[in-house]
Amino acid sequence: MRIAVIGGGPGGLYFSALVRQLDPGHEITVWERNAPDETFGFGVVLSDQALSGIERADPAVLSEMRPMLAHWDDIDVHYRGTTFTAGGNGFAAMSRAGLLLALQRRCAQLGIPVRHGSEATDVDALAADHDVVVAADGANSLVRERYAEAFRPTVRTGTCRYIWLGTDLELDSFTFHVLDTPGGAAQVHAYPDARHTSTLILELSESAWHAAGFATATPPRLAPGESDERSIGIIAELCKDILNGQKLYGNNSRWLRFPTVRCDAWSRGNVVLIGDAAHTAHFSIGSGTKLAMEDALALARNLCEQPHTEAALAAYEAERRPAIGSLQRAARASREWFENVDRYTHQEPQQFAVNLLTRSRRVSYAGLRRRDPGFTARAERWFADAAGGAVVGDTAGGEVCGEASPPMLQPFTLGRLELVNRLVVSPDSRVPAHDGVPGDLELVHLGGAALGGAGLVLTGPVAVSATGGAGPGRAGLCSGEQAAGWRRVVDFVHTHSPARIGVRLGHYGPDGPAEALGELRRAFAAAARRAAGTGPGAPDAAGFDLLELDCAHGSLGTSYGRLRHPLDVFDAVRAVWPDERPLGVRISPARWFPDGDGVDAVVRIANEFAARGATAVHVCAGPRADRDGCADPDPDAYADRIRNQAGGGSTFAVIASGSIRVSDVDTIVLAGRADLCVVDRPTMNSPWRFPRGTPDRATSQEWS
Repeated sequence: MRIAVIGGGPGGLYFSALVRQLDPGHEITVWERNAPDETFGFGVVLSDQALSGIERADPAVLSEMRPMLAHWDDIDVHYRGTTFTAGGNGFAAMSRAGLLLALQRRCAQLGIPVRHGSEATDVDALAADHDVVVAADGANSLVRERYAEAFRPTVRTGTCRYIWLGTDLELDSFTFHVLDTPGGAAQVHAYPDARHTSTLILELSESAWHAAGFATATPPRLAPGESDERSIGIIAELCKDILNGQKLYGNNSRWLRFPTVRCDAWSRGNVVLIGDAAHTAHFSIGSGTKLAMEDALALARNLCEQPHTEAALAAYEAERRPAIGSLQRAARASREWFENVDRYTHQEPQQFAVNLLTRSRRVSYAGLRRRDPGFTARAERWFADAAGGAVVGDTAGGEVCGEASPPMLQPFTLGRLELVNRLVVSPDSRVPAHDGVPGDLELVHLGGAALGGAGLVLTGPVAVSATGGAGPGRAGLCSGEQAAGWRRVVDFVHTHSPARIGVRLGHYGPDGPAEALGELRRAFAAAARRAAGTGPGAPDAAGFDLLELDCAHGSLGTSYGRLRHPLDVFDAVRAVWPDERPLGVRISPARWFPDGDGVDAVVRIANEFAARGATAVHVCAGPRADRDGCADPDPDAYADRIRNQAGGGSTFAVIASGSIRVSDVDTIVLAGRADLCVVDRPTMNSPWRFPRGTPDRATSQEWS
């Protein structure tokens, strides 16, 4: 094959070396507009896993890189005068100039010509004269722009400003510093890139950027290669405690906003995109160079293995798209976290550190525990202390040194209701009920969930009227007989487990004419009275511990503009529901805002209900698509937004649900993204059942 490579960065050079190594018969030429020693930027980060992949693909490349690599295991989070260190991460970095030098040497060893100072502007001519044209020309790709109708790119620009700098400060870990500025928090991302130098990135919101004086300091225009020296001076003063007297310098350093690039297609005919030309991922997950080099490996391998070019390009894209999609979702979560870091500055430093480390949702509590058991043990003890939970072990110097139960098994007080853990089970299977009266199947269904270890069990949808059921044969709470049936279920849960049980009340039929709304409010109030009750055995009193008004389904609310009716119903329920018992509301952003918009409105909706007396907001989230159709990687995104509001977080409990795995609950509650999580139904053998020593309230038996 005759192959033309446009762009002599890491992706283009690595591809060239790999494809020549796999088949020495290929004729490869690289066009690079810059000189060999001319590069912009500072350190590039590669994980230990990425380095292992490079070594397997071409040991000679890693041999060239190895002397220039700086390795570290720790990530340090500096916040409010504290430092939290999480180890076991396994990363390395080197200067971009050093990486390019290593790859240039490898290409020279393999006889690959690199035409420095030559910009390939006539892509059509190259495509006509070569079997394959590889566009590795970066995030501002001219090739992508030339064939935009085929690649169909979208470029979304982040809201934060950032600047890439170098420093003589010697670091031995990846370091995050969160700084207070007049306009809000700013963050420093810093890491070693050689024995005596490090890379430092300052990122801050637009308002913080203006308040810090950068808007007036930044020149209106900078020459190519010129750095914004006035801003660098301000940053040096802002970061003087971090720099500890060391120098800060630039290299074409100027304020930028990060562009997230996506393309519907990565190839057109025999022209193919790799690396940043095809996709970008925010620098806070440090994967741009890694992705470009992995693209290069996949493309080189497929060109050598597939029978013809068209099949090779299709196989390359099919192989790489899933990995890129996953990483871009994680990068978006990380970018949005830093763009909105002011939401989290109310958190205690330990929780803030956990939140930062797990922000992309790719690092879980279990992952942190595997990497650094000491870090998670300290976080668990802090969480147990804050939750009033028990820590088993001795004390040394007044500090508890023993082990705490996992965060999801720590107690929680919902209003005045004490829950033994943070796990909620809300079975929603279609259990038949004769005349709306819950029977043995409902008792087994909910009783089994309680015996499985949940701290709180919620019923499925329960209708407040005969005409508003969630489906044929579903349970209701609009008669004394139905209330007595529920009482049987509630008594079983209370007698045989320490779980609490709540009812989800709703009207799942049409609203009907306006004059019927008053009747509907009265129906909700009557059902709420039956749900409450005060004594065992009362025929018209179910005795639920919690009531949840279901606004996630049916006609109680489908948009922010139609909120008045649900609020009126909520007021009617609040008037009759006992003050000492929690009253919550269940909302579904995916239903209220099916196009994926309205995150701010969802927060306002939650606050409206809280202002009326809601103790908890249960956020039943489906996938939320962004403007590019990329679904949320995390089902707790809306709950996180409601739980961590500007100005100090929510004053009410937030329950997250939406395909949350049990393994995710520890991360969610420890990071403070929700207080409780609805999970799949447990079994009698669930490893997270009640720990030994948790008493049954009625019989004081011990749970094994």
